Amino acid sequence: MSVSWLVVCLVKNHGYSTDPKPQFKEKYFPQIMDHFNFNSMGNGTYEQRYLITDEYWKSGSGPIFFYTGNEGDIWEFALNSGFITELAAQQRALVIFAEHRYYGKSLPFGQDSFNIPEVGLLTVEQALADYAIMITELKQQLGASACPVIVFGGSYGGMLSVYMRLRYPNIVAGALAASAPILSTAGMGESKQFFQDVTSDFENYAPECRDAVRGAFQRLQDLAQIEDYGRIQSAFSLCKTPSSYKDIHQLNGLLRNAFTLMAMLDYPYSTHFMGSMPANPVKVACDTMLGGADLLHALKDTAGIVYNSTGDLTCFDLYTLYVECADPTGCGLGFNSLAWDYQACTEIEMCYESNNVSDMFPLMPFTEKQREQYCSKRWGVIPRPGWLKTQFWGDALSTASNIIFSNGDLDPWANGGVRKSLSSSLIAINISEGAHHLDLREANDADPASVIKARKMESDTIAQWVKMERKCLQRGF
Repeated sequence: MSVSWLVVCLVKNHGYSTDPKPQFKEKYFPQIMDHFNFNSMGNGTYEQRYLITDEYWKSGSGPIFFYTGNEGDIWEFALNSGFITELAAQQRALVIFAEHRYYGKSLPFGQDSFNIPEVGLLTVEQALADYAIMITELKQQLGASACPVIVFGGSYGGMLSVYMRLRYPNIVAGALAASAPILSTAGMGESKQFFQDVTSDFENYAPECRDAVRGAFQRLQDLAQIEDYGRIQSAFSLCKTPSSYKDIHQLNGLLRNAFTLMAMLDYPYSTHFMGSMPANPVKVACDTMLGGADLLHALKDTAGIVYNSTGDLTCFDLYTLYVECADPTGCGLGFNSLAWDYQACTEIEMCYESNNVSDMFPLMPFTEKQREQYCSKRWGVIPRPGWLKTQFWGDALSTASNIIFSNGDLDPWANGGVRKSLSSSLIAINISEGAHHLDLREANDADPASVIKARKMESDTIAQWVKMERKCLQRGF
C-alpha cells in the first residue's frame, strides 16, 4: 500500500504538475512532538512540512482544502491529486497538503526517528492531532477563521480524512475519502479478499491471463522443489542464484507485489506515481503473459513492467527491489517503508494472504500469529487487533455525517472500504472504471465517463457542505 516505492526524481523538478498548475510553496510548521503526554517531551516540537497555495483563494472567506498526508513524500500526493486544485480554482479555495509525521522530511528525531523508542510517537492519533493543530493555527495566522475546512485524502490518507471528520468535527466540515479501506485495515473482512480482487482485475481482462500467471507460479514452484536454482536464476535474470526456501519466498513476494501495483494503478493513461506505469498496465501485463513462448520468461517480463520500466536493469536483485514487511501488499523502500512497516505492526491491520485457490498467487499465509512474531522481533511491539475499530467506529458510522467514500471497481482496496451510502450525508460513490483513487487525479482526456460523473458529484456535494458550514460560522455555531 505504501507509496514510497520508487519516489521518482520528477518530484524534485515538478515534471508532472496539475492543470490548472498551482505554485505550491514549501513551508514548515513547528509541530508538537507528543500531543498526549505532557511529561515525555514537554512542549518539544519538530518541523512538519506542508505545501500551500493561495493562488485561487478568496482571501478570508474561501474554503480551505486540506490534504491529510499519508505514507510518503508530500510532493508525491500534491503532484498526483490535481482534482483538488482544479476544484480549488472553481470554489476559490486555499489548498494545503500536509506531510504525515515520520514521512518525507517530517522526521521528529531526524535520522534517529526509526530507533526504538523514538519511533513510538508514530501513531494515527498523533498524526490527526498534528493536522488539527496545523489547521487551527494556520487559520489564525491567515485570517481565515470564517473559512470552512474540507479534508481530502487517498488510500491511507483517505482513512485519515474520515478519522478527522469523526474526531475533529469542530474543525473539519466534511471529508472526501478516496479509496479508503477503513474496514479491512480495522481487521474487518476476509483475509483472502485483497489478493482475490487483484486476481479479478486480470481475470476480467482475460481468464486465460489468470491461468497463465497461475501456471507460471506453479512452474516456479516445481523448479524450487527440485532445487533447480540455476534455471530459476536464468529465467528471472536474478543477480544472484537463489539457494534456499527463503530466497524463493522472497521471489514470490516480489512477483506478487508487481501484480498488486499494476492492479492498483490501472489508469487509462501512463503515470509517474509510485514509479512509472504504462497506460492500462493490467492489459499490458496480460498481453505480455499471453504473448511469451515460455511462462517463466513471460512472468519475468511482466514483473519488469514495474521493476524495470526504463529497461536499464540488467538483473533483478531480490532483496533491494522488494522488502518483505508487515504489509503483504508492500511497504516500499527507504525511510518511508520503515514508517509504514511500524504502522502495520501497531494500529493498521493487514493480515492479507494469497491461497492459490481464490487467487492466482502461491500459497503465502500471513496470520495474526505471524504478524505478532514479526513485529515483536522487528520493532519490539505486539499488535493490538481491533484498536482501529474501537477508536474510529469500524462500520458503525451511522451517526457521522459529511463524508464521501469513493472507490473504483478496478481497485483491489475497494472492497475494504464503504461501498454503500449509509445516509444522505454519508455518500458512497462507486466508479466502475476507476483504479486506486483515480478521482483525485487531474482531469485527463482518457478519463472514463464514470470518473467524470464521480468528480461532478463530489464537487457539488463539497460546495453544499461549504455553504452550510459558512452559514453556521456566520451564526456563531
